[in-house]
Amino acid sequence: MGVDMSNHPTKDFFASPALSLSLAGIFRDGGGAAAASLEVEEGDEGSGGGSGKREETVEISSENSGPARSRSEDDLLEHDDDEDDEDKPKKKKRKKYNRHTAEQIREMEALFKESPHPDEKQRQQLGKQLGLAPRQVKFWFQNRRTQIKAMQERHENSLLKQELEKLREENKAVRETINKACCLNCGMATTSRDGSMTTEEQQLRIENAKLKAEVEKLRTAIVKYPPGAASTSSCSAGNDQENRCSLEFYTGIFGLEKSRIMEIVNQATEELKKMATAGEPLWVRSVETGREILNYDEYVKEFSVDNSSNPRPKISVEASRETGVVFNDPPRLVQSFMDVNQWKEMFPCIISKAATVDVICHGEAPNKNGAVQLMFAELQMLTPLVPTREVYFVRYCKQLTAEQWAIVDVSIDKVEENIDASLVKCRKRPSGCIIEDKSNGHCKVTWVEHLECQKSIVHTMYHTLVSSGIAFGARHWTATLQLQCERLAFFMATNVPTKDSTGVATLAGRKSILRLAQRMTWSFCHAIGASSYHIWNKVTSKTGEDIRVSSRKNLNDPGEPLGVIVCAVSSVWLPVSPALLFDFLRDEARRHEWDIMSNEDPVKSVANLAKGKDRGNSVTIQTMKSKENSVWVLQDSCTNAFESMVVFAPVDITGMQTVITGCDSSNMAILPSGFSILPDGLESRPLVITSLHEKSNDNEGGSLLTIAFQILKNSSPTSKLTMESVESVNTLISCTLRNIKKSLQCEDG
Repeated sequence: MGVDMSNHPTKDFFASPALSLSLAGIFRDGGGAAAASLEVEEGDEGSGGGSGKREETVEISSENSGPARSRSEDDLLEHDDDEDDEDKPKKKKRKKYNRHTAEQIREMEALFKESPHPDEKQRQQLGKQLGLAPRQVKFWFQNRRTQIKAMQERHENSLLKQELEKLREENKAVRETINKACCLNCGMATTSRDGSMTTEEQQLRIENAKLKAEVEKLRTAIVKYPPGAASTSSCSAGNDQENRCSLEFYTGIFGLEKSRIMEIVNQATEELKKMATAGEPLWVRSVETGREILNYDEYVKEFSVDNSSNPRPKISVEASRETGVVFNDPPRLVQSFMDVNQWKEMFPCIISKAATVDVICHGEAPNKNGAVQLMFAELQMLTPLVPTREVYFVRYCKQLTAEQWAIVDVSIDKVEENIDASLVKCRKRPSGCIIEDKSNGHCKVTWVEHLECQKSIVHTMYHTLVSSGIAFGARHWTATLQLQCERLAFFMATNVPTKDSTGVATLAGRKSILRLAQRMTWSFCHAIGASSYHIWNKVTSKTGEDIRVSSRKNLNDPGEPLGVIVCAVSSVWLPVSPALLFDFLRDEARRHEWDIMSNEDPVKSVANLAKGKDRGNSVTIQTMKSKENSVWVLQDSCTNAFESMVVFAPVDITGMQTVITGCDSSNMAILPSGFSILPDGLESRPLVITSLHEKSNDNEGGSLLTIAFQILKNSSPTSKLTMESVESVNTLISCTLRNIKKSLQCEDG
């Protein structure tokens, strides 16, 4: 059996029997698509024949098909059955074998690359051309498919053996470490060999080691940031103060009793339920935009909020609510919220960092009902121009009814007393989502996002979007959740229509390409935000655009090229709608209009894979001519109700061909560039109304385009960044922006 070697963290996320049933609803508008659907081939290679129905469909060979014996091309022999049956009782004649000529094999190989499963008409035409019977052609193609499968299985088995050997070595090293282990702080062995040490003495030594670690941690912080540094620092996004992550300074002392924490989260749950279900006068629907606006005066009355004694006057309150249907079942969706890694991977464009700081209550397995954990998150937008938001909160999972769950987030003051006050910029009032099972693999999600944030300096282009609360609001979270769940459903599907999967012959190949594209998009989101991972330097281009440049060194990550990587990002406003801009940038027929690497030559598509109901959600492999050589580009296009992305990267042709056959793509080096597209906030209105009104001026409608390019400056990690590298990526962004404005006729915008 072929084994998928990918260590994709969400492999089992959608192992639900409802997927295949539910996916049929996605394609119900396809008419007769069922007759043309891609089917998983089962046993075709060993059967020696097939039914007529198989000829009418484009078959996908499953990576789970059984192994078969492989032959080399020179040994692919066909048996001639024209024998004299009269002599069988007396003496069996020697069987005749016909060896194919090199020309015949070459012609059949050429057709095999285009169509591994030729129909009867193609087999007859090829047989007539080569002087072979259609049955001989049919047997050759069956043997060739068997050979390809066997080669793939041998490769996967080899990878399995390597992984097994690696695990054995790691296991051996861990065992040796355990046997020789000693405490780094006190120097004593971690296990008492003679049993002479008392339990009380062991406990004292453990506490002593913890205290020493805390002292060293505080000493490092004091040396790095002397007293008074916080008061003199600037609030700009490029300042070193902004690059500090509060997670590094959390002392780990959570001083509240469990009973008090449970009291707080239960109160937060009741508030979330009311916020999710209440109508007017608590929530008022805007006539202009159709969005719901929180009546803050009514909120203060309803929940007895003491707003007069607020000691922090420079705080803005953001509240929003959104409802949507998600293609997932509640238990697995709940699991993705409670597992910090799955949660971070579900929202790559919003979450740049996340960690489970402390587990207060594990809850009831396996549903996590009653689980409580202290979490940390750094929230971002896909641009360096908007500062990130760091927030500590307690997450509570509660099953309300048999078909309804609540994920509740609320910040607790006691946590923030253990952190540098200058680093606490955002707090969560009772927020989260109510998840309701709608059967057939779907669920209804009602999301409430309620934040208190310190007012910070935001670039004028993004000021309307951020100050209105839309940038980090419920609509953004819900739209991203719907997109990611739909993507995972398409990844797990086996009945994808032909029109939605072209250029890839096997189901394993489709999955491998989608997995690689997802890793590429995650890497892109991680590289272009204002996270404390990066230090951005402002550079002004020759055409006047403000460009932010950062660099990093990749020493051992096989997923990226090794060496010094330069990333340049620029955000501009364009007077065109986000939908129009997205369609232009993702269209391969118009790529030569903006991509200077294409030399204005047309781009051709090698493969096109759908990963969502919207045609804009797709993964494509494109080929273009660069001077004398051909270049393959992997492109991932994503769009939802809030934002759109077009992410691309040049790929090694030989490596990509192995990925298309279904081989593991986790070690394929890829360096993504791309675009992020947002509305400029024309329809943005404050999501909180109160008796204190503030005047605001709306900007002209358009799109906020963030363009990012990453290049490998030097393959040596020890090399330093030079001005030539900065100038080259600066020129790349300037030329691309100029071409986009020229094609969309907005050069004066």
